[in-house]
Amino acid sequence: MFSLLPAVLPVALIILIGFMAGRNLPLQKPTLSQLTLYVLSPALIIDSLYNTTLSLQSSLGLLGGFAITSGVIYLTVKLLGKLIGLSPSLETAITATSLFPNNGNMGLPMVDFALGGSGLARGIIYMIGSSILMFCFGPAIIRGDGIASGLRLITKLPLLWAILAGISLRLVNFEFPFHLDTSIQKVGAAAIPIALILLGMQLASTRFEMGIKQLYGALIRLLVAPAIAYLVGIGLHLESLDLQVLVLQSAMPTAVSSLVLVTEFGGDTDFVAKAIVTSTMMSFVTLPLILWLLSI
Repeated sequence: MFSLLPAVLPVALIILIGFMAGRNLPLQKPTLSQLTLYVLSPALIIDSLYNTTLSLQSSLGLLGGFAITSGVIYLTVKLLGKLIGLSPSLETAITATSLFPNNGNMGLPMVDFALGGSGLARGIIYMIGSSILMFCFGPAIIRGDGIASGLRLITKLPLLWAILAGISLRLVNFEFPFHLDTSIQKVGAAAIPIALILLGMQLASTRFEMGIKQLYGALIRLLVAPAIAYLVGIGLHLESLDLQVLVLQSAMPTAVSSLVLVTEFGGDTDFVAKAIVTSTMMSFVTLPLILWLLSI
């Protein structure tokens, strides 16, 4: 178990730095969030897709595994909601906290530290699928808003255009003059630490409260979801590293962006805010366990 510390402690340390900064410095979270969303993450995606050696088979396998896993998680939450008798508002909130993992500003660093560059390339493919689910289908899932509204939202974000740019540059074998690709690489490299600092700042401003409902949602997100992902990956005959990334990314705590979606499109916002903090805190126990199980 101690051999897993090099993968967990660097992530925890950067989050702790962000937590301390959030408590002691007048930093503006919206500014860092916009910097990450509109500048750093697109650069990371373009650089990763431009330089990736990941096969089409692995990419499609990861996206297929993610899609099936998300579908099973959704149906599981709906079934449990009917059996337990959850209110529509709470059922919507638990659906959001269970379906949208924080595989960007926590998942990518964890995959990078644990599985290296090859794992990171696969982690980005997973994140692309997750982002499309969250911003394209998320409003429809939470409010029944329709796919068209989600498509309009995702075209306003740089994610889609970064994906298209990275794939296009790769397909045409474009070579940047004067090593300009190094600039993109360095900008993209800043995405991971800035995202972790932002997460730490978010934790510093959110009260930790573990009620039975928050615990229920966190267990679905942290333990049930990766178990489903593992079974799906085995069923799809994913290769070892693909399977590890699918499971590890599926084991991430609830995404902070789920609070934005629930606030905008309906649901129990107080529950979601507390579930984000609860699942993030619990993940420092569950993620080493998941890594250990994947290494057996």
